[in-house]
Amino acid sequence: MSFDEYLNLNLPRVESFHPHFNDALTWVLKAGGKHFRAKLLLGVVEAIKPDMLQNAYPVALGVELFHTYSLVHDDLPAMDNAPLRRGVETLHVKYDEVTAILVGDALNTHAFYVISNADLASEIIVKCTQILSKNGGIYGMAIGQACDCFFERKRLALDELKFLHIHKTGALIAASMQMGAVIAGLDKVKCDEIYKVGIKLGLAFQIHDDIIDATSKQADAGKPTSNDVFKNSFTNLLGISQAKKQRDELEEQILDELKDSPIKNLVTNLINKYLKG
Repeated sequence: MSFDEYLNLNLPRVESFHPHFNDALTWVLKAGGKHFRAKLLLGVVEAIKPDMLQNAYPVALGVELFHTYSLVHDDLPAMDNAPLRRGVETLHVKYDEVTAILVGDALNTHAFYVISNADLASEIIVKCTQILSKNGGIYGMAIGQACDCFFERKRLALDELKFLHIHKTGALIAASMQMGAVIAGLDKVKCDEIYKVGIKLGLAFQIHDDIIDATSKQADAGKPTSNDVFKNSFTNLLGISQAKKQRDELEEQILDELKDSPIKNLVTNLINKYLKG
């Protein structure tokens, strides 16, 4: 079963008399997307210990729910005020701001409920919960988003911009890879090595996203694009050519660090699929 099929079979629902909460819960989840983080987790498990793949699906679903919560909140008027996500209306546009906030809250907490019910050893469930909460919370995505919002239209230095995106974007990608390694039974040293590679992959992913934002039309990107010269992006700070160079250098470092790793083919394929152009 593919992850897309698994997601569609396990979309969150709740019994209530609310007229559209269930539809709102699944609006962004059903709109498509790459499911990059969830598939990354599953890919790591499959590459290292394929007989654990089916057991890993609930954890991958938890990651997807958590990531989707972050998108819903990121799109809110108080943050990006985005009208489109994955080619469809954002939740606060489709419904209202209150619904969007509550759906985000619900997806965040439901992610951990789903993970807690995975058919895995209790110590693996605890470790995965710790990894996701650490990298999605104050030590990762939350501080990255806080910096992004606070310093909007305020020029950042390159090291500050890297800090912002390592935490806002890289941490959850790295956490997904690390959780896959934990489920596959790797020791702490190897799990930590995979996490560090994930941070670099997340940074490369963000630089590429900035390049798309600066060079693509909205219809192609499936979300609003911007050439705002005040936006804190790698393309604005370095220019498109240098941003591409930074991305490509990160890709080379990643593949070099994975030269003897069972996940090298996985990461190589992801880079070729998502980070070229």
